[in-house]
Amino acid sequence: MEITAHNKKMKIKERYDKVLTWFKKHVPVAETELNYNNSFELLVAVILSAQCTDERVNKITPQLFHDYPTPEAMALASPEVIYEYIRSITYPNNKSKHLVGMAKMLIKDFDSKVPGTLKELTQLPGVGRKTANVILSVVFKKPAMPVDTHVFRVSNRIGLTNNSKTPLETEKTLVKHIPNDLIPIAHHWLILHGRYTCTARNPKCGDCGIKLYCKEFVKQTKIKKE
Repeated sequence: MEITAHNKKMKIKERYDKVLTWFKKHVPVAETELNYNNSFELLVAVILSAQCTDERVNKITPQLFHDYPTPEAMALASPEVIYEYIRSITYPNNKSKHLVGMAKMLIKDFDSKVPGTLKELTQLPGVGRKTANVILSVVFKKPAMPVDTHVFRVSNRIGLTNNSKTPLETEKTLVKHIPNDLIPIAHHWLILHGRYTCTARNPKCGDCGIKLYCKEFVKQTKIKKE
């Protein structure tokens, strides 16, 4: 298949339709790569994953989850103790304080349960909009679109967004154009595509199944006359 003038002039709706159709066909299953067994463990893992790889987080969470399996158990720990479990990941000082504070607030304000609204989740220490949206999407299956560095980069590069300047701008654009029932899995499609194919440096365009619908790839490719 070659690039034609039509590819160069593709409208936003058509681009979304073609990209989503490709992913539905070729990646029917897409899930978080963080390891967890329940909503509390996922919340802990997502807090730890901020500016850190899922792979590194997965190395330290088994022992942490074993020793502190519930909000009650973690709330009794000190940040200094939690720090020893997570010292190999990014920002362990802040994250250890956030985890203990988060566990205490879950007990005090939410009956030890992970809440299911953006407003409630973002009250928890260490939980910003992106982390809250992960929980809403993965745990509660709500049409929430967490925007991390991969989603932000891939969306701009493909042309799902138009030179978006902020994660919130990207989130609003994606939610506007992606059907609600696909938003939870679309979040994973974009993350995994960015992590393994549409990488920040040296993207693997030759292996990319959606390159014909990619604004950046098409822009850099010679047109075949139709």
